[in-house]
Amino acid sequence: MPVRSFPRSRRLRPPHIPTVRSGTVRSGTVPVGALVLALVLGAALPSPGSAAQGWAWPLSPRPAVVGEWVPPAQRWAQGHRGVDLDAAPAAAVHAPAAGTVSFVGFVVDRSVLTLDHGGGVRSSFEPVESVLVAGDRVRRGQVVGVLRGRDHCGPRTCLHWGVRRDGEYVNPLQFVGALEPSVLLPVPETLRAATQPLSS
Repeated sequence: MPVRSFPRSRRLRPPHIPTVRSGTVRSGTVPVGALVLALVLGAALPSPGSAAQGWAWPLSPRPAVVGEWVPPAQRWAQGHRGVDLDAAPAAAVHAPAAGTVSFVGFVVDRSVLTLDHGGGVRSSFEPVESVLVAGDRVRRGQVVGVLRGRDHCGPRTCLHWGVRRDGEYVNPLQFVGALEPSVLLPVPETLRAATQPLSS
């Protein structure tokens, strides 16, 4: 009986996996550790300008800030828990972001309107008269009241705008992207010399 010959099977080679020496990174690749770190930081930190997304100034056109936010040293201490915006009497006040009316009424001797924007963020305006009632939904840019009543700006008229996040007052200007960048000033020579250690 003749012996049949079978073709010799070809050896299968394992796929080529390039090796990378320790401490080197191939061009066009991202180390896994760096990728994970970037994803974690990206989820934890807001992107530039993200605070301003969806928010607008409560007055139109953009008003001048005539009273800066001055956080108190302690929660019960004196401070300016908001900003004062220059405005004309009876100016229309707009919702800076969509939300729900949570309070309309008087606090001591000023008419106050408070909007709940969700996520623990609330904005308050005074002195503002409004026909809205608690529970009313508002959209960004909607007129929610008029500036009328006693304010604390003296001879000029202003709108006081405060924002709370989880019950803590924060600077409202961060929500409209109006925070000025910090500027490092040169240290005077007299102060620089006073901080130098004395030579023994």
